[in-house]
Amino acid sequence: MTEISAAALRGAVDLSSLRGRAQAPASDPAAAVTASANGGVVVDVTDASFGEILELSRSVPVVVDLWAEWCGPCKQLSPIIEKVTREQNGRVVLAKVDVDANPQIAQAFRAQSIPMVVALIGGQPVPMFTGAVPEEQVREVFAKLLEVAAQNGVTGSVPTGDASDAADAAEEPQEPPLPPLHAEAFDAIEAGDYARAVVAYEKALAENPRDEDAKAGLGQVRLLDRVQGLDLQQVRAAAAAAPQDVDVQFQVADLDVAGGHIDDAFGRLLDLFAASDDDQRARVRERLVELFDLVGSADPRVASARTRLASLLF
Repeated sequence: MTEISAAALRGAVDLSSLRGRAQAPASDPAAAVTASANGGVVVDVTDASFGEILELSRSVPVVVDLWAEWCGPCKQLSPIIEKVTREQNGRVVLAKVDVDANPQIAQAFRAQSIPMVVALIGGQPVPMFTGAVPEEQVREVFAKLLEVAAQNGVTGSVPTGDASDAADAAEEPQEPPLPPLHAEAFDAIEAGDYARAVVAYEKALAENPRDEDAKAGLGQVRLLDRVQGLDLQQVRAAAAAAPQDVDVQFQVADLDVAGGHIDDAFGRLLDLFAASDDDQRARVRERLVELFDLVGSADPRVASARTRLASLLF
């Protein structure tokens, strides 16, 4: 999870390529939501309509949820974000983006792994968090988001559209419930009990080794469990003082991955692998492979790191 601050609005990701993509720009920013969801605060956004959302964020903070149907952790996190958004009574809008269907938005945000949640304040992106996080932390980040938005003069609201939302919910078929072990993992994540979520996902994979949702969820919660309670500055200082200490180097790499610094994490572990003896190399390689799976084989940074690892092995 990233600490939201007003300073984060400086040096942000360039979203200029997505401006002006709306087919019918609205003079009233709130019209973007009204047109998309009859005044609702949760909207599905496409590459073509994202320009409207950027304009809307000048008056109302917008939370962008980057997700995909195949993403298990997304199915855990998205309902929490929707719930907390609705509780803000129109002071926050949630823009949901299917990254498979809208690659231009994903590319603009440099989304390397999902779920990824980013806020927009005044048209500028502010990182919130990646991966599944418990509801308590989501609420804390939303509260900070509203503070930063107020500091930047973004204090508007939009109609909540509760009546239309209820009508839509009545018409649409309900999604099937999560399998029992997935539900157990989800409840554990909400409670911040990542160790229990790990056990639940491991049981799910033991029952069905092809359960991709469980595999993805397991990688996420293992990482969250390992970084929980770590102090970044203290860990970095310890790693600098003991460059051959495998455990502390692992901690820095985990924190880097959790913070989106994928190249830094891979580079650190590959350097450690090159400098380690045979006994330690097996551990380092195992952690690298785990992080490769977490980030995703399609990520070019994974491909590059795998190539370097292969050269070090042979």
